[in-house]
Amino acid sequence: MFSYIKSLFSTRKIILEEDPMKKYLIVGLGNIGSEYTETRHNIGFKILDQLAATEEFTFATQKLGAIGTFKIKGRTVICLKPSTYMNLSGKALKYWAEKENIPQENLLVITDDLNLSFGTLRLKTKGSDGGHNGLKDIQNVLQSANYNRLRFGVGAEFAKGRQVDYVLGEWNEEEKSKLKERLDRSCMAIKSFVLAGVKNTMNEYNGT
Repeated sequence: MFSYIKSLFSTRKIILEEDPMKKYLIVGLGNIGSEYTETRHNIGFKILDQLAATEEFTFATQKLGAIGTFKIKGRTVICLKPSTYMNLSGKALKYWAEKENIPQENLLVITDDLNLSFGTLRLKTKGSDGGHNGLKDIQNVLQSANYNRLRFGVGAEFAKGRQVDYVLGEWNEEEKSKLKERLDRSCMAIKSFVLAGVKNTMNEYNGT
């Protein structure tokens, strides 16, 4: 009898561990290579690196990207930095979402946004790609614009025709002095998304 009860408990534990509703995929957009590390376009990578530091996990190179995982209050959070370059971000996202059986509502994409002032956060559950090549590819791969994205404002302090140079440029000194606090705030928003849900997180963090 004891063995039977123990078997039931073990089976229940496995079911809980594999429950897709308890798993989340956080995808930070960016480009691989040291020349891109400190650029505005790589804020998705930057935020996930900060999350890894605060939650004490590391990234390992795997298929189509670097993967890092941590647990928080019974939930498993899988963080992905695609190695496909920005224009093919959807390929890595789709592979890992399918591999880990992540429901679309538990997906969060982190990206830079020229339409928001520096450091401003905006979480949305749907929307256009806004001309962002990474979001454009994700939308094409998912065949849907209904996925969660956390936008990090990088401002638009560039002359006409210099957009590419700006997003692929490095932070100025004023931005660098404020970046750490903004990265920490972004990490808090990610954890809130996992624990409190998208609507509560939008109310708490949007515009801050």
